[in-house]
Amino acid sequence: MVKNLSRRTVKFVNVLCLSLAAFFFLSFLPLPSSYSGKITPVIVNTAPETYNTGFSYADSSRLNRFYDDLQLDSLGLSAEAYHKAIAGFLSLVSAGEIHNPGVLSIIDFSKPSTQKRLFILDLYNGTLLFNTLVAHGRNSGTLIATRFSNRPNSFMSSLGFYLTGEPFIGQHGYSLRLDGKEKGWNDNALHRSIIMHQAGYVSDTYIQRKGYLGRSEGCPAIPVGMDRSIIDSIRGGSCLFIYSPDIRYLHRSRLAAL
Repeated sequence: MVKNLSRRTVKFVNVLCLSLAAFFFLSFLPLPSSYSGKITPVIVNTAPETYNTGFSYADSSRLNRFYDDLQLDSLGLSAEAYHKAIAGFLSLVSAGEIHNPGVLSIIDFSKPSTQKRLFILDLYNGTLLFNTLVAHGRNSGTLIATRFSNRPNSFMSSLGFYLTGEPFIGQHGYSLRLDGKEKGWNDNALHRSIIMHQAGYVSDTYIQRKGYLGRSEGCPAIPVGMDRSIIDSIRGGSCLFIYSPDIRYLHRSRLAAL
């Protein structure tokens, strides 16, 4: 009996030693050439709608309250311009058009060009990022923009909802492409090369000399030195709404008539 026990003990020790030897041997084997040294993360299935937009029609009341919270009326932004911008923005979000939903830009052409009529809002935090001057097209009017067109070479501004593209360096420096989303109203924007860019005629100095802001060929031109900060904050598929109390547009636009 004692002999059997001794044999079993020796056998157990031998197996343990062989196992330890195999472990240390395998530890020093070279890794496959395809090994990257990185751990592959576990992918969790998440429905795209839970993170792509962050907004839905349920947010309408909260977003509309920003108008009073930020006292945008005192800054000159029309209440109609703001609320139509929110309604159209949410419609585009619902359609999956908006890729950068955290920011909303509004140009209020009901105001004269001597006023700061470009408003850029951070919708996530409920703050006003920028409020500055912006030009309209030279054939849209002098002090106030009253005529609008989607036609090439009209040199007029086009009303409606746009999506921002990616920045590029052009003849006006750092610029941003704009893609009109309303057929018949601004869908020729890319063909017309309607972009956001800086311009020397968008300044208080020009206003003091002429009594009105300089005008573009239809582009929403902004002050010199603000191009980088503004363009980088709204690039990549955010919403821009160019508003006017133009009855024809407000009654016929599928987004502004909401």
